[in-house]
Amino acid sequence: MGALFKPMATTKFYLDTRRAKEATHALRISICHHTKTAAFPLGVKLAKNQWDPDGKVIINHPEAKYWNNFIAKRKVEVDTLILKLEDNDPQKIASMSAVEIRDYIVAALTPADQPKPEKKPKEDPNIFLKWFDRFMERKKGRTNGIYDATRKRLVDWLKSEEALAKVKFEDIKVSWLEDFQDFLAEKNTANSIAIHLRNIRAVVNYAIDNEVTTYYAFRRFKIKTEATRKRNFDIDTLRRIFKHQCAEEWQQKYLDFFKLSFMLVGINVVDLCRLTKISQGRVEYLRAKTHRPYSIKVENEAREIIERYAGTELLVNFCENYANYRHFYNNLCKGLNEVKAQLGLEELTTYWARHSWATIARKLKISKDTIALALGHGSHTVTDIYIEEDMAEVDEANRKVLDYVLYGGTKSEAPAKKKRGRPRKNATPEADKEAA
Repeated sequence: MGALFKPMATTKFYLDTRRAKEATHALRISICHHTKTAAFPLGVKLAKNQWDPDGKVIINHPEAKYWNNFIAKRKVEVDTLILKLEDNDPQKIASMSAVEIRDYIVAALTPADQPKPEKKPKEDPNIFLKWFDRFMERKKGRTNGIYDATRKRLVDWLKSEEALAKVKFEDIKVSWLEDFQDFLAEKNTANSIAIHLRNIRAVVNYAIDNEVTTYYAFRRFKIKTEATRKRNFDIDTLRRIFKHQCAEEWQQKYLDFFKLSFMLVGINVVDLCRLTKISQGRVEYLRAKTHRPYSIKVENEAREIIERYAGTELLVNFCENYANYRHFYNNLCKGLNEVKAQLGLEELTTYWARHSWATIARKLKISKDTIALALGHGSHTVTDIYIEEDMAEVDEANRKVLDYVLYGGTKSEAPAKKKRGRPRKNATPEADKEAA
C-alpha cells in the first residue's frame, strides 16, 4: 500500500524570472494542489546562470554549497509539514486550496519570536460599495462627479460609510429603495432623485454583468421623473440676445461665449474650453460626456468671435486664466446672470443655447435624425461604427439656423471677416482661403 501512496500536494523549486530586466531573481518553492499552485520566496536571489532548472540546484555561486544545503533542508521541512497534514487530517487538506496550504506552511516556518503573517479576511464579493466604487472609477469628469454625489447621499442617509460598506446586493430591496427615495425627497426634485436611483441601478446591472448577483429590485421598483422644463428661447428673444451690447467688457465676453456656443451647434462648455485649433475649417474633438469623435464646421460668424478671443495654448482664451474649467464655469454663470438682468430674462445659461439651437432647427423642418446627429445623440450601436456619418447635413442645418436667427431667414452669404485683435492661433492658408 505504501508504494501506491501519492501525496495530495507536491513541491518544487523554481527561479522567478518574470522581471526579466533585473540582474537577480528570487528562488521560490511552489506548492501544487488540485492543479493549482501557490509559492513563497526562500530568501535567495540568483542570476539565471546560477540556477540549474533540471537538477534543481544552485551552481556558479560562491556560496553554492551553503545555499544548496539550506534549500534542501527547507524542502524537507515543507514536505514534512504537508505529510503531517495528510496523516493527521486527510479530509482537511483535501478541502484546502494551494494558497491555504502555502499560508499554513509559511506560518509554521516562522520563528516563534517573529510575528506570523496575518491572514487577510476573505473579501465578500457581494458588497454593493465595492462595485459602486469600481464602477465609478471607470467614469470620467462630470459623470464621475455625479456618481460621487450619489455615494455621498447614501452615506448621509445611512449615517456613515461603514454602514454603507455593509450593504449587500440582496439588501437593496424595493423597501430599501423607497426609504432612500423618501430621504432624498426632503431636499431634491423628482428628476434629481431619479439620477441617484439610476446610478444605483447602473451599479446593480454592472454587478449582474460580472455575475456577482442575480438580485434585481428594479423589476418592481419604478423610477419616477417629471417632464423636463423646456429651456429654449423664442426667435425674437434669441435675436435680441444676439444684438445686445453689454455695458461692461467683461460681461460682453460671457455673452460672446454664449453666442459662440450657439454658433457651434450648442457645443458644451467643457468641450468648447478644450478646443485647440481649427483644422480644414472645422473644430474636431472627443465629446467629454460620450467620448465620441465630433466635428463642426466653423462659420465666419463663429470665426470672428474665435479671433477676438484667440488663445495662446487653446483655441479661445476664455479658460486660460482660470485654474480649471469649473472655475471658469462658475464665473460664466455669474457673467450671464448680469446679462440676463440687462435683457430682462428669467434665465440665461449655455444650456439654453443648445436647446434653442435644436428648437430653431426643428422649426426650420430639419429632420430629427439630423438634429440628433448635430447634438451628438448617437445610439452607440454597432451600426454607427460602419456607417460614415454625413456631417454635410449638419453643416447645412447649422447654416440655416444661423441665417434664420441672424438675418431673418434670408439665405445670405456670411459677412466677410474683419481683422480685429491679434492674429488667430493655428491659422493656415487653407483656413484663411476658406474663411474669405
